[in-house]
Amino acid sequence: MPNGGVVFIREINVTTVKNAVRDLCIEANCHLGDDTVSVLNNSVQREKSPTGREILGQIIENASIAHQEEIPMCQDTGFAVVFIEMGQEILLTGGNLVEAVNEGVREGYTKGFLRKSMVRDPIERVNTEDNTPAIVHIQIVPGQQIKIIAVPKGGGSENMSALKMLKPVEGVDGIIKFVTETVKNAGPNPCPPIVVGLGIGGTMEKAALMAKHALTRPLGQKSDDPGTAELEEKLVREINNLGIGPQGLGGSTTTLAVHIERFATHIACLPVAVNISCHAYRHKEIVI
Repeated sequence: MPNGGVVFIREINVTTVKNAVRDLCIEANCHLGDDTVSVLNNSVQREKSPTGREILGQIIENASIAHQEEIPMCQDTGFAVVFIEMGQEILLTGGNLVEAVNEGVREGYTKGFLRKSMVRDPIERVNTEDNTPAIVHIQIVPGQQIKIIAVPKGGGSENMSALKMLKPVEGVDGIIKFVTETVKNAGPNPCPPIVVGLGIGGTMEKAALMAKHALTRPLGQKSDDPGTAELEEKLVREINNLGIGPQGLGGSTTTLAVHIERFATHIACLPVAVNISCHAYRHKEIVI
């Protein structure tokens, strides 16, 4: 530490966080990332089905129109999922962090004319009319910065997600079988071509969280771990061999990528979570 072990604390007002979340919600819903557009363009060249190629072209055109006209690329502007990595040498002032995130979502979805999809209670089903509350995940990390990732997650693809507590003896073959069966059962419902986030290990909730966080990685970026990267590639092949294709109308492009995160687990456990994103692979981030 500098100055004989003295730690300097950086102050950040929560209004800064609120404004960042507001802007990220709009940007993520209206501007598909260059990584995703590039992968979609490449997929057109590889797609074997004429219908599939036409659909992929329409998806690319839709994203271009949304970008140019600053309008949502999909009518389902999703849950507002927000990942925050907060440096432990930061002092937040001016209010509560989660309340600031929710206010940012509230402002962003109103200013951006984004559809409000959140209901206050899962049984009573009364719309909150501002897309709050957000789903907020906070991690404390070293340093004096805050990284915010906004992930608008559509309800259709979220409904196709699944989690299973496999037996350790089922191993990699069991993982592949579970993932491919999940995608096959989903069929056209998550608006393929999809992106598959996969969490392996930890506990039930840890696996699910890893699967969701895996959908914040740049599209097609392979895992740093060679074994995990190999499994990602194998799953892409297996899923694309299902023949579901773009929008479920047949073809060789069912998934654009599989992203895997892994974590230590109990000797008796092998949790596996699948979180599916539609072709609108929406996420934007900022470091404050």
